[in-house]
Amino acid sequence: MSRVVSFEGLWCVFEHRSGQLVNALHDVNFEVQPGEFVCVVGRSGHGKTTLLRVLAGLQPPTAGQTRLGEQVVEGPGADRAMVFQQDTVFPWLHVRENVEFGLRALKVDDEERKRTTAHWLEAVGLTDFADSWPRELSGGMRKRVALASAMAVGSDVILMDEPFGSLDYFTRRNLHDVLLDLWEETQKTIFFVTHDIEEALILADRVILLAEGKLVDDIRVDLPRPRDEDVRASTGAVDITKTILAHLGITEEEATQV
Repeated sequence: MSRVVSFEGLWCVFEHRSGQLVNALHDVNFEVQPGEFVCVVGRSGHGKTTLLRVLAGLQPPTAGQTRLGEQVVEGPGADRAMVFQQDTVFPWLHVRENVEFGLRALKVDDEERKRTTAHWLEAVGLTDFADSWPRELSGGMRKRVALASAMAVGSDVILMDEPFGSLDYFTRRNLHDVLLDLWEETQKTIFFVTHDIEEALILADRVILLAEGKLVDDIRVDLPRPRDEDVRASTGAVDITKTILAHLGITEEEATQV
């Protein structure tokens, strides 16, 4: 069952190699309702990935806590699945075996595992590539494998750390459509870290803005879907873009490099 995700007084302090302490997260507080699509936006090194890692249970907070419903996050769990920026598809397994991997770890029986795998391969458009090796696939297709693998295990929350950042514009746009179709089918809660404001406007219900580890704004993206070029050029979208740029201290010329 989907649950509210809560960040409560979250701090994360790291010691830099220079010996100085760095506040990666600084008293972060907010809640996300079940089924929301949240994009976390900010400059590099300002806490976005740290926030995701804390929710994934991969990084313990220095203070505060993260909750899924009433459960405090104290480590990784099957209720959260993560899609990383780097390619995490196992090269020694066929596509089908990659998608099955998490189901095997959960000891799902053979019949259910095959049915679930077939469903998600079809959902991401890879049915015809089920027996291919990852090396035979393009970068975009490997990301589809990673998406299918994350969806297959039935996690309530999907965590995505700049998953499409290394892909060309047209492949990213295709994958946005795939991801939004999966989200609409499952209504899972999605946290999606990105530097790309346009990507956030295409995907998000909400944009969480981080600067120097602090939550500086929480913007509701009330734009109609699907968010084609006309929607993204609308007054509402332009106003959101300007708000994000102002908070992050970025000129419009710099925006594509953030």
